[in-house]
Amino acid sequence: MDPITESQLLVNRRYFFGRAATGLGMAALASMLGKDAFGGESGLGRIAPKAKRVIYLFQNGAPSHVELFDHKPELTRRHGQPVPESYLAGKRFSTMTGNASGKKLLAPLEPFHARGRSGATVSELMPYTAAIADELCFVKSMFTEQVNHAPAINFFLSGNPLPGRPTLGSWLSYGLGTLNENLPTFVAMTSVSKDTTCGQIFYDFYWGSGFLPSRHQGVKLHPGRDPVLFLNNPPGVSPALRRDMLDGIARLNQQKLDDFGDPEISTRIAQYEMAHRMQTSVPELADISGEPKEVLDMYGPQVHQPGSYARNCLLARRLIERGTRFVQLMHAGWDQHKSLTTELYTQCRDTDQPSAALVRDLKMRGLLEDTLVIWGGEFGRTPFIQGDFNDRPNWGRDHHPYAFSLWMAGGGVKAGLTHGETDELGFNVVKDGVHVHDFQATLLHLLGIDHEKLTYKFQGRHYRLTDVHGKVVKALLA
Repeated sequence: MDPITESQLLVNRRYFFGRAATGLGMAALASMLGKDAFGGESGLGRIAPKAKRVIYLFQNGAPSHVELFDHKPELTRRHGQPVPESYLAGKRFSTMTGNASGKKLLAPLEPFHARGRSGATVSELMPYTAAIADELCFVKSMFTEQVNHAPAINFFLSGNPLPGRPTLGSWLSYGLGTLNENLPTFVAMTSVSKDTTCGQIFYDFYWGSGFLPSRHQGVKLHPGRDPVLFLNNPPGVSPALRRDMLDGIARLNQQKLDDFGDPEISTRIAQYEMAHRMQTSVPELADISGEPKEVLDMYGPQVHQPGSYARNCLLARRLIERGTRFVQLMHAGWDQHKSLTTELYTQCRDTDQPSAALVRDLKMRGLLEDTLVIWGGEFGRTPFIQGDFNDRPNWGRDHHPYAFSLWMAGGGVKAGLTHGETDELGFNVVKDGVHVHDFQATLLHLLGIDHEKLTYKFQGRHYRLTDVHGKVVKALLA
């Protein structure tokens, strides 16, 4: 008898149950749970969810909290004075700041006002956001551990500064499963303001699945005629021929799956089928010609430009409306080291109206209640100037991890709330601080997941989004 045949006959107990898990056991589980539930992770310590979906408006480059949301009159009073040494002790800044001693405090460029019934302070740079202040939950006491962009963004999205961990959307795809078999569970879109000097790069690991099965990877939508690359049939290939090809490939992959039980083969089969269904669902999604004029006008003139932040905001609403669970919309250009007096105005003009329109649009359609919208960057910016105080056209602010702001809307957060507080200069958090892991734990809680229970075993260790940290900030919950 040849050794391969002999090995197959001598099936041991572990091999048998391992094979059974990918065969009859999986089929039985699928029939008990139902098709829609299959794919979500059980045993998560489920909590009654407030939100079903998330739209994360991630502002790459770090918006200046003291310029937009965190009003500090003391900065105006001390404009041009050196930062007190007591604020700098033990602080770490990016290499662009150099020696922070002697840096001069810089007043915000535009006035702040208390907005709505809530009295939340918002700069005149953000008039559309100011108009919906009572719908928003401001967190003005965020802080992080990272001082440079890529590690800080990755820390927010994956819980670790280094690439290789699953990101938020991937964790939710793994934990909760899909809401629509014809569209990806996790979608990413990117945009950047025209003519910006910001050098932010959109790395693919910002929407990566890390060590989770690759079916949980974010799918990036591109502007233009082909939102998903290589989705359309090439010339000369009919839909019927494509269907025959996919069926043949599926049979070959199934043979390998039966032989080896590798979950990545199962993922490959599923992704081929998803791509086939997306040939119909994605073009319909990307076609905004049926949107009413008043809706398009609400998002602003740039909604007609494919790839713009405004168009992506509208597509985000269309995606969650059709069952996508997590939309990660990333917009670069906020890294104003020497362009506060120029590019900051451009960034606010490009993002303010569409962000507010998205919240209003969701509310009008009854979707805001169970859709969590998040707006924010990876850290804040220094209350002191970077550059020559006498050269106003080149004023800038450096990276600042010690205090910054973000806002949320819908999805079970308290509307009209301002949570947390920084000191008189917006330098340090002095009340109700919210660490990045606390933010992640709270987000999962809103989606009905105990952050300590959503784990995945990899290389002998059970990993989770919040690592071994994080607490739910209950004050933010409606």
